[in-house]
Amino acid sequence: MTISASYAIIDGMIDFNIPPYVGTEEKYIQEAIQKRKLCGDGMFTKRCSRWMEENLSVRHALLTTSCTHALEMAAVLSGVGAADEVIMPSYTFVSTANAFVQRGARIVFTDIRPDTMNLDERLLEDAITPRTRAVVLVHYAGVACDMDPVLELARRHGLLVVEDAAQGLSARYKGKPLGTIGDYGCLSFHETKNLTMGEGGALLFQADEALERAEIIREKGTNRSKFFRGQVDKYSWMDYGSSYLPSELNAAYLWGQFMECEKIQRDRMETWNFYHQAFEELEQAGYVSRPVIPPYAEHNAHMYYLKLADLATRTRFISYLKEQGVMAVFHYVPLHNSVAGKKFGRFFGEDKYTTKESERLARLPLYYGIGQENREKVVEAVKSFFRKN
Repeated sequence: MTISASYAIIDGMIDFNIPPYVGTEEKYIQEAIQKRKLCGDGMFTKRCSRWMEENLSVRHALLTTSCTHALEMAAVLSGVGAADEVIMPSYTFVSTANAFVQRGARIVFTDIRPDTMNLDERLLEDAITPRTRAVVLVHYAGVACDMDPVLELARRHGLLVVEDAAQGLSARYKGKPLGTIGDYGCLSFHETKNLTMGEGGALLFQADEALERAEIIREKGTNRSKFFRGQVDKYSWMDYGSSYLPSELNAAYLWGQFMECEKIQRDRMETWNFYHQAFEELEQAGYVSRPVIPPYAEHNAHMYYLKLADLATRTRFISYLKEQGVMAVFHYVPLHNSVAGKKFGRFFGEDKYTTKESERLARLPLYYGIGQENREKVVEAVKSFFRKN
């Protein structure tokens, strides 16, 4: 029995999320302690970076303290400044916008596609102005945005493309790993993600010319990385930077997860497929909408959601499931409706789907080790809601 399964039984409630645990993490953490190297860029940090570079076919992968910090690094490397605009979906986490707001940029929010909840690439060109510097894509639920038209548009207009692939590890677009297709990609290893180090992330990029500055930004603005490699005899302050290096203890935990990545993914996919098949009849009856996976996308079972008729139905649905011992949650409140969203950005065009679709969406429990018994309990709770309503 996994730790995840035992937690669910002890709590008496099927939790929405339990961080994955494979059983080898303590061994690697103990190894890190024995090496007497607990700060960043030790053996396990380097192992994790190499694993990502090899398994994601990306030239450079820098482990960071969070996806938020990876996004901040991407914003700096993109050269975004006070006179610039950055286009992104409103349906995303605050970190996506904050990274560019910190550089002084103005955020231009665009509407989403109702099928994938991703930015609608057909709206991009009209949202571009002479001040537009970058487009930030969010691969919601580990389902890829349609990258080709975005990349073509970016080339024509001289724009940078940043992928917020916080939910995208092990997912692909036409065979290419998410986070490796644009100019910069950002991953998350938060405890809610498929693989975790508690808090953590990674910055991915292909351009060799970006590496030196990325290392400087990550090392508090110093060329300390070159010093440790023996390339300079002392290090000094070179540029803007911050402390973006994770602890070796966190990296050691993540290394254990990387070693069992395929096992974790298989388990999550089993849950996703079980839900998807079980709820087909509800969709055919018009009660719910299930997730849509476009033909260009290979998803990673990051989450399973259902869309209800409206906000009132979703509220009753989440409350009912909780009474049945199943913890379901809603997700993002669109940024353009927030206080900060109105202060730092504007919504381009019509909010046709962003608010409406976000108010319908409810996420179901999905985590490594949930087990068949709990999967069936979730399905029965969902179906019983519609039988009674």
